[in-house]
Amino acid sequence: MRPYGVPCTFALSIATALLLAATTDGIEIRHTDNNAENIAARRRASNENISPDENNKQFWYDAGNNLLRKKLNLERQYGVAKNVIFFIGDGMSIATLTSARIYMGQTKNNTGSEKEMLSFEKFPFTGLSKTYCVDSQVADSACSATAYLTGVKGNIETIGVSGTVTNRDCMASNEPANQAVSSMRWAQRAGKRTGVVSNMRVTHATPAGAYANVAQRDWECDNDVFIDELADKSCRTQPDIARQLIERETGRNLNVIMGGGRAKFFPNTDKDQQNLKGQRRDGRDLIKEWLEIDRTSGASSAYVTDRSQLKSMNTSETDYLLGLFASSHMSYNLLANKTQEPTLVEMTEAAIEVLSKGDAGYYLFVEGGLIDWAHHSNMAQLALDEAVMLSKAVGRAAELTSREDTLIVVTSDHSHTMSINGYPHRGSDILGHPKIAVTDNMPYSTLSYANGPSYKARYNLSDDKTDEPEYQFPSMLNLTWETHGGDDVAVFASGPWAHLFVGNYEQNYIPHAISYAARMGPGAEIERKHEADSSSEKIFVSSSLAAFMTLVALLLR
Repeated sequence: MRPYGVPCTFALSIATALLLAATTDGIEIRHTDNNAENIAARRRASNENISPDENNKQFWYDAGNNLLRKKLNLERQYGVAKNVIFFIGDGMSIATLTSARIYMGQTKNNTGSEKEMLSFEKFPFTGLSKTYCVDSQVADSACSATAYLTGVKGNIETIGVSGTVTNRDCMASNEPANQAVSSMRWAQRAGKRTGVVSNMRVTHATPAGAYANVAQRDWECDNDVFIDELADKSCRTQPDIARQLIERETGRNLNVIMGGGRAKFFPNTDKDQQNLKGQRRDGRDLIKEWLEIDRTSGASSAYVTDRSQLKSMNTSETDYLLGLFASSHMSYNLLANKTQEPTLVEMTEAAIEVLSKGDAGYYLFVEGGLIDWAHHSNMAQLALDEAVMLSKAVGRAAELTSREDTLIVVTSDHSHTMSINGYPHRGSDILGHPKIAVTDNMPYSTLSYANGPSYKARYNLSDDKTDEPEYQFPSMLNLTWETHGGDDVAVFASGPWAHLFVGNYEQNYIPHAISYAARMGPGAEIERKHEADSSSEKIFVSSSLAAFMTLVALLLR
């Protein structure tokens, strides 16, 4: 029998209401502005930062209909992608994309910067990919690189191997049955020239996914294996990532390798051009060995170490290019010595020039890895600026190529914990702290992190210089290193078969779609459609529908 004859559901409702009343402590929940002063401030900001046209409903009707007409006349391209350029913005979450486009507009003093678009956001086809790995809801850059470069998902911290290989199981990683073949190798077997560009160490997790098979991402050189206390001693005899780049088929046949990480390639008894020691304990100089690789007859190789050497190099006469521009990772764009290190744009441009020599086309992989590196330190401005640099590199690649024969894909490997919050008014500094918390009457920043090294007890941010590049934005949980996020990431595509990247799919689908578009690897075996008719067709073209849309627009005026 129910006590006092009161229905359980009614009693539960009363209890819930009392609990909510107690926990809110009498504070009425409001979503945005809660006083006349805030409302007036928002109006002033709108007058200063947005076009008056936005107050007119016809402006939005016209904008919507114009985009609709564009979509209705969108073309799908078929044929074969002779060239593929695959960009990864490491850690480039959707929140990073939104913040970066606002940041880009504000650095150019544009009004209405919320409507800015990064170069690849203008691509006609977009999708979402699921980034989890076999044994982890949240991916690292190693297992995610395995997914989008080999078409196989693996375990966290492993590269180029299936889920059969667990972390640090070096014996299993050397079993051919457990190794995943990189899409770079697919391209090489199809006769294409190949290249890898990154502003991280070229042996780091993301670029290593293009050529390595290893049970632990940190084993970049032999010393890394030796000092790993969790590694079995038998692993010390296995080829580290730098050795795999020089010794194994995929790595040694790359036409372009550019990035940082010089120290992983030469002995710890020697020093480089910057007077920094190498890290190898086996005494091998892998840079020298790379230069001595027996190439095809007449092929030329070049090794460069700084921006001036890269800029002065004759790319038309270079068949193989190795550029190592830093002892470890390259520098953030905002902090870099521009006379020493080339930008991501310049490396991308040089790579395309070297790779374009082949008749069979090429496959270029480019990583903007410093987005991720900055997020890990809660340095949001550096992360956003690096995302803008990636956008510039993509834009330059699009200028140097044709949509008719070049597929360009842009995505991220995983997200981060940065969020955009607080109902800031239009035109608010994306790096600022424009809103006041009603609970303590102190400002809070628009950008913040769920965790990371910047954690502090709540304090007044008013005097913080948030526009300094290395400013660390607030985090909620104190961790030495901010973590990745597990949400889906965006995919953007342009060129032949770009429409294959629409929808929501597993991250390992991406190289399979590239394989089909470029007729290389496993996708080359799948039956091809549409090519007999034409190289492109409109998704939907209807003059009657276009006329109807025009009539609707007139009626709405």
